[in-house]
Amino acid sequence: MASGNHGPGLLELQVRPGHPDFLDLPWDLPVARWSERCKRIVEVQRGVSRHEVLFVQYDRALYAVKELPRTVGEREYQALRWLEDNELPAVVAAGHARVSGAEEEGSILITRYLVDSLPYRTLFESAGLAPYRARLLDAIAGLLVRLHLAGFFWGDCSLSNTLFRRDAGELQAYLVDAETAEMHEALSDGQRRHDLEILEENVTGDLLDVAAMLRSPSPPAAADTGAEIRSRYERLWGEISKVEVLSPNENWRIHDRIKTLNALGFTVGEVKLEATGDGSRLRMRTIVTDRDYHRNLLHALTGLVAEDRQAALMANEIQELRAKLVRGENRSVPLSVAAYRWLTERYQPVSRRLAPLVGRRGEPSELYCQLLEHKWYLSERERRDVGVEVALEDYLRRFTPG
Repeated sequence: MASGNHGPGLLELQVRPGHPDFLDLPWDLPVARWSERCKRIVEVQRGVSRHEVLFVQYDRALYAVKELPRTVGEREYQALRWLEDNELPAVVAAGHARVSGAEEEGSILITRYLVDSLPYRTLFESAGLAPYRARLLDAIAGLLVRLHLAGFFWGDCSLSNTLFRRDAGELQAYLVDAETAEMHEALSDGQRRHDLEILEENVTGDLLDVAAMLRSPSPPAAADTGAEIRSRYERLWGEISKVEVLSPNENWRIHDRIKTLNALGFTVGEVKLEATGDGSRLRMRTIVTDRDYHRNLLHALTGLVAEDRQAALMANEIQELRAKLVRGENRSVPLSVAAYRWLTERYQPVSRRLAPLVGRRGEPSELYCQLLEHKWYLSERERRDVGVEVALEDYLRRFTPG
């Protein structure tokens, strides 16, 4: 933490380890005037904010700087720290400043820019991103489920307050604005419903804003999109919170239930079994802890860090290789053995070949998953499995810069 007389406007500056000290920024000016003296300011794709926001660059790292009323800024800083501590998808808080203003003290919140992210408007402006628009609904519904499971009341859920990152053909949603957030041990059904009502209203406004920006007629689905997101949320929440009744000979359903939730990406922390009053039946309720099952599994097996959908695809490949090894060697093969073979014989060699495209088309794990999708596309066209080597050669030929 830095404090003291670092400029007429700076009263106190908190900076988290691993980030610049930010002391060279023009703290004596309002953020709206920083461009007069700050050469670090850069332009990036951005959403809409009700507050003054700009972006500054330090080496290869980008940071968003947002000017807020003091109490709002402090609350959002703490909310983002809480989200990071709970490993939930959100921008990372790098620092917070308390500054003097013309009439009262204010806050400036500094967050790390989410690399390779897209504001929702970009998905409508670019024709090449049209296939992702439908996936946006699932992404924001899934994000809100994860937040609610953790006891996080957003209070202003909208497309504008969310960033999206491509994840193996899907979209991953990240919270980018937590000004109205509240953290609880658990949310009541009433709190969840209230958050969903806010979501529906905000999404309609977001889509009408896009139509106005693109000078197009109001999209016919504008009034229904929020309700569709809510419907997807309710289906997912219902699956997670479902209570089932078991007979004495149905213990297999416990494992089946866990597998179903794992397939959705959720980690099951506990299974509660309660007597129903009928001595021959039990009520089963699963306690879900997070939606990082595949990420945790992949990391435990290989040490790789990937997004949700990427991790699921790679974990499936490991499972497929294990099944192939079992058939070929006619004996049991531990999953850890299959994971090592996959990492050293498939992922690492392919990643070395894809290295020239890193940064241009994505990070290594995303490139690898793009290759898997390309292999599927070629195989469908040829009506046979073309194999990884053929797909890799074709992918490199198509996308390596000339």
